[in-house]
This record gives sequence, structure tokens and C-alpha cells, in this order.
Amino acid sequence: MTDIRVYITGTGLITPVARGVPETKASIMNGVRGIGPVTLFPVPRDRSLPVGEIHESFEVDRLPRTHQLALIAAEEAMYDSKDAPDAIVIGGTTGGMALTEKHLKRGDTSRELFKYHSTGSVAEYLAAKLKCKGPVITVSTACSSGTAAIKIALEMLREGKVKNVLVGGADSLCRLTYYGFNALQLIDPAGARPLDINRRGMTVSEGAGMLLLEGKDKPPDNAMAEILGAGLSCDAYHPSSPDPEGTGALAAMRAAIKDGGISPSEIDYVNLHGTGTIDNDLSEARALYTLFAEDKPLLSSVKGAFGHSLAAAGAIEAVISAMAISDNFVPGNAGCDTPDPELRLNPVIEPIERDIQTVLSNSFGFGGNNASVVIRRPEEEKAPIASQIPIPLTVVGCACITGAGKTRITEKTVSAGQSCKGILSGREVSKDLSSKTVRRLKRLSRLVLSLAIAAHKDSGESDDPHSLFFGTGWGPLSETYDFLTKLYESEEHFTSPTDFVGSVHNAPAGVMAIQFRSTGPNITTTGGDYSFEQSLITASLLTKRRDDLILVVGADESHEMLTALFDDSVSGDQTPSDGGGALCLRRADTSSGLRIYPSFFEYSKDNPSIISSLIDDLGGPDRIKNKYGALLAGIPGSHRERGRNQLSQFLEGSGFEGPVIDYRRLTGEFASASAVAAVLAICFAREGNIPEALCDRESSSLNGKGIIIIGLGKFVTAVEVIT
Repeated sequence: MTDIRVYITGTGLITPVARGVPETKASIMNGVRGIGPVTLFPVPRDRSLPVGEIHESFEVDRLPRTHQLALIAAEEAMYDSKDAPDAIVIGGTTGGMALTEKHLKRGDTSRELFKYHSTGSVAEYLAAKLKCKGPVITVSTACSSGTAAIKIALEMLREGKVKNVLVGGADSLCRLTYYGFNALQLIDPAGARPLDINRRGMTVSEGAGMLLLEGKDKPPDNAMAEILGAGLSCDAYHPSSPDPEGTGALAAMRAAIKDGGISPSEIDYVNLHGTGTIDNDLSEARALYTLFAEDKPLLSSVKGAFGHSLAAAGAIEAVISAMAISDNFVPGNAGCDTPDPELRLNPVIEPIERDIQTVLSNSFGFGGNNASVVIRRPEEEKAPIASQIPIPLTVVGCACITGAGKTRITEKTVSAGQSCKGILSGREVSKDLSSKTVRRLKRLSRLVLSLAIAAHKDSGESDDPHSLFFGTGWGPLSETYDFLTKLYESEEHFTSPTDFVGSVHNAPAGVMAIQFRSTGPNITTTGGDYSFEQSLITASLLTKRRDDLILVVGADESHEMLTALFDDSVSGDQTPSDGGGALCLRRADTSSGLRIYPSFFEYSKDNPSIISSLIDDLGGPDRIKNKYGALLAGIPGSHRERGRNQLSQFLEGSGFEGPVIDYRRLTGEFASASAVAAVLAICFAREGNIPEALCDRESSSLNGKGIIIIGLGKFVTAVEVIT
């Protein structure tokens, strides 16, 4: 049994109704609605729709709005903490998009202007400001991101490797989301009216919510609430529409309740996803009716007052749920005058004072990504959670795509010591995909789907994967560029709803889920050159059931305009490259087969002992020399000098004398090159040797040893492939 419990000891908020937790409660109790006209960017008069905008002064030319919102909430959450967080997990979708849009519209082409574009840069910015040494993980599962981040943080703490985690979500308003949801005809011109009979859609909003979570054996004095459990699921139904029967939503809620070790009857209040769209509210209502039948708890949605702040919504609502417990109140369902009888729900219309012990909070997003969390008043006594002996991830299949071709051709090319840089033609990428499947898919989704199918085929498994994990540095660039280009060319009157749905980072993962009917956790991580490692860490944390088949994929596309603006590493390489890798894994305790472990992940800024920590975490010099027969080093072009120095420190400190392969010299520069390296490591380990063309010695045999893949530069990571 384990005695680690997870408590909320700090919270921070900034939303359209207030800045700060105390002010937010006052706004809720006074029925304040933060919905009004957009002022952040000009919109045509006939396209003006209400938004949830934060009316504070920000230096928008210096730093993206999302980053500033995130820091405001994070500093409030960390206010009473003397130490830096051990880890940071942030949900996000827009990143620096608002500033990027401004520069693209002007035709600016200076790479310096786009240095904060990436969604993952928000978490990195917080890590730098708060002096967190890592791990730092960014979750991008659309509107469920903030709650999915809480689930990941919960499992990190339960594992016991970190003592506290800053977790949350942040998103700002931008043209992409404002016009994108409008193109889908999902915006209510009167403002969101969740559960109302006359509801017509959502209200796009912005904000940030942060929670400091601590792992303890009993409630600390400053515990506001306890995270009992959280659950994830995927509809595997449609890229943007929810399963009308609410099957996935129900699965997430049941998983959260089971994870928390309670029964549905113990839930006092449900903080609804409640966006105000006809389909979302109906789907959630059907799930709730199945879960609670006639005896439903109190329930309401705050999005009629706050709007829908996308990735931030789940984190904001988790904070509000904790406030409801600690301050004994239930928020009102603003915007709802006449509840829709078809929903068979009776929401709390006006805020009320009530003793609340346990809250279930829901967040559902594009791609059918569902997340629920159970939050409870801290109790001195609680039955311990049954511990699970860690079971390794066993490799059962793999595949990769590079400029040279697919897996076999890439392996053959690299084994000869030749470069596999470049961009494989779209025809070759889609060769094994049906025309119907790829009809609306652009490059990144095609890459990901092709990789996933190939890895699953290589596994020889008859079962479809239960869970999917996807890492991408930049997301679908083609859809993003096409969406904004059409928008600007039409003077912000028209754009493509299909491109909008395809532009979200988790769109390729949604495509995979539909292909395989994968209804388990579906997580997309995005952290630049370390995105694949984040996805592998997340897979290791969230895959609990023995024998579950999972897919872990890392991929990025090269775009002729955007890649050069966003990715510093490509500037030093004359050959544009893209591709990725996929692993089909099973959580199985077997004595045969290769196993893969994500062993280390730390932020290198202000962390002079990072290489010593890496060596210690890997078991010290003797274990390193005895366990690994080769080292694959990933040194991104933008951090080459720092990475080379780190590699030299590692080799000197560990005494490692085996072959060292600087794999980006072979794969080319793209964010998910480490996914290709993982596939190559598996291929070499299966053969039992490193090709002589890659060695500086005659002997290339691994002699039964494994391979270590080390990422260097801004972060230092380690992934072990061993027998």
C-alpha cells in the first residue's frame, strides 16, 4: 500500500470576472458575468461576437498574453511556498499564437519575434521564472488540457519522485480560436447559456488557473482540498463533435470516481463542462443521467459567466471546485433562465451557500478527449491506495519515417552511415492509407496515421491499442498556415472550419483514435525538441493496466514558411527535414523482449549539476558502463554548443566508452527526431549490434547490453532501451 495523498496547497486565478482567488469568489457570489465585445483585435462589424476578455494592461509586444496570464496565476498559487516547484505540468492550446498572428499579418519574418510561439514555451517560461529544474510537461488536448494536466501531476506525485507540482492551464484570446469556433457555428451571439432551452453555443474566453499540489501522507495545515482521483477517456467518434450518447464522458467520470476510491453517491456537486453548445450539453447530460440516475447531486456550469477559456477552463474550474469545498458554496449557472427539459437536469441557477465535501469536475475537448477530476475536503483518515508494482513498457512494434523513406529504408540508410535527411513525398507517406481516410488530412496527420498503422502492423498484435500518446513540437503547421492565410486574404471574413479543427495539436491523435477505436487516455504533449520524451513519460505514468496495448508517437512536419520562423534549430541545416517515429508498447512483465524506460528529464537553466544528476539517476558510472553498449545523443541545432559540452561532461563523468552517435546529423533537424532515434535504437538492439559505419572501432556488438538515448541542450533527458 502507498500512503502518498495529493493536496491542493496553493491556487491562482485570472479570468474575465476577476484577478485572484478571493476576488473571483466575490464575483461568483455577486453574479458577475465577464462576457462582452472583443477589443484585443479589430473584427468586421458583421463578425463581432461576445468573448470573455480580461481587461488588464499587458505588454503585448514583449511577451505573449498567454505567458503573462500564466505567470499571474502561478505566482498567486506559489505565494506561500518557499521552494521552487519540483515539476510543472501545464495545459495549453494557443501558446504565443496571439502575438504570432500579429506578426504574420504584418509580414514580419524575424525569427526573434516568434521565440515564444510554441505552446510548450508557456511552461518553459514558468520554469525559468520560478526556478523549476523539471520535469516540465505541456499537455495539449484542446479543452480538456487543464484537467488532463492534473491527472498527470497526480500520478507524478503518487509515484513519489517529486514532492510538489505546479499544475494548471492558460490560454489567451486570438484570431485562430475566435474565428475558428465561429466558422464551426458554435458561438452564441447572446453569450453562452449553458443548459438553457434557448442556448445556441459557447463564448470563447481566456484566462489561467494554477494549483500547487503536494504529496503527503496526511493533510498539511494549509491544505485547501485533496485530489482524490482523476479519469481520462476518448470518444474515438469525431474530430470535433462529442459522442451524442456521452459514452466517453461517462467513462472519464467513472474512471475518476474509481480512481478516488469512492462511489457516485458521495459526490455533492458536479462542476459541469457545460459549454452551452447544443450537442455538448446534451452529451454530458446523458452521461450524468446514466451515472447518477434519479438521485443527482447539485450541478452547474460557470462558463456562462467566465466563457470557455479552452485549455485553461479545466484548471480554473478545479480551483473553483476547491473553493466551493473550502468556502462552502456552489456557483450559479449564469446565462440559464429556463433549463432545457430534454437534458433532465436541474442546475443551480444562482450561487448558494452549501456544505460541500466532494466535487466532480468535468472537461471535454476536440478529438473526444475527456477528463474528470474528483476533489474532496481533506480528511485525516483515508484508506490507503493499493500500490502497484511498476511494470515495464515492453516494445512489441515500431516504425519510423524520414526523408530517406519508411522504417526499413531508414534503418538501412543510417546503418550505412548515410544521411536520411529530407522530406518524404506526400504520396509515399500516404502509400498505405486509403484515399477515404486521408481525404481531409494534411501532412502531419498523414504522417502520424501512417506511423501508427505501421507500428501496430509491426507488432503483429490483433488487439487495437487502448491508449494513445502523441508528442509534437509544433503541431499541424499546414492547417494553421492555411487557416490564417484564408482569414487574412478575406479581410477576416472567411476561413476554413476544417483547417481550424485540424490545426489543434491533438488533431492527429484524434485521427489515430478514430482509426483504432481507442477509447483509453489520449494525450498530446508539446515541448519542442523534447516532445516525444514527454509523451513517453506520460505513457509510463498513465498506463496502469497489465497487458494494455498502447501507441506512443512523435512526429513533426516541415512547412516552407512557418518552420523557419518557429524552429531555431533548422537555420543551421540546409536540408529541410521532417518525419517521426512510433512505438507499439505493452505494459507486461515478461522475461523476453525489449523494454523502454523514460529515466530522466530536467531543465538545464540554472541547473549546473544536471549532468551529475543524470549520471546518479542512471545508477552511476559502473551501471552505465555495464548496462549500455551505445549512446544516441540528440543535440538540437539551436543548442549545439551547450549540448556538446553536456555530452563531454557525461562521457567524462560516467566513463562511458561505447559508440556515441550524434543522430541529428543523420536524421536532420526537426523537433521529433528523438522518436526516430528511439526506433533506430530498437532496431539496433534487436540485431544485437551497432552498424560498423556508425562506430569508431572494429567491434560493434552490444554484447547483450542496451542503448541509452540522451537528449541535450535546453533540457536533458534520458530514455533507456534494454533487454
